[in-house]
Amino acid sequence: MILDALSHADRYLALHPLFARAFDFLRGTDLSALAPGKHDIQGEQLFAIVEDCAGRTRDDAKLECHRRYIDIQLVLEGVDEMGWKPVAECADQVAEYDAARDIRFFNDAPASWIATPAGSFCLFFPDDAHAPLVSDGRIRKVVVKIAV
Repeated sequence: MILDALSHADRYLALHPLFARAFDFLRGTDLSALAPGKHDIQGEQLFAIVEDCAGRTRDDAKLECHRRYIDIQLVLEGVDEMGWKPVAECADQVAEYDAARDIRFFNDAPASWIATPAGSFCLFFPDDAHAPLVSDGRIRKVVVKIAV
């Protein structure tokens, strides 16, 4: 898991061949003009999902993880307090992995909470369980999905 400001994104380009394209999209697109929903960047290898919703409580947030995608979750408006815990330490699985949706949920409590303000991103790898969209206000964010 990585938390950083979008202005420091170049530090992470060597971690994956598609990170340069992903961060170019985030820096070179008028993200405020994008409607909520899925936006194609490079087919199923690289795409973005815009979310604009009321935040939920920590109690309502479930840890989730993905096997096929890395998430770059850039907060545009509000503060997203995301929960985090290593998948290897998650013991209370809600259900089996859903391959069609590339998601698995856990009832475990996060090991830590990361307050992510507008202009910052969290980068979650497949071994990072995360509980996003926690806030007492609205959150507008872009989640870029990068195939592993």
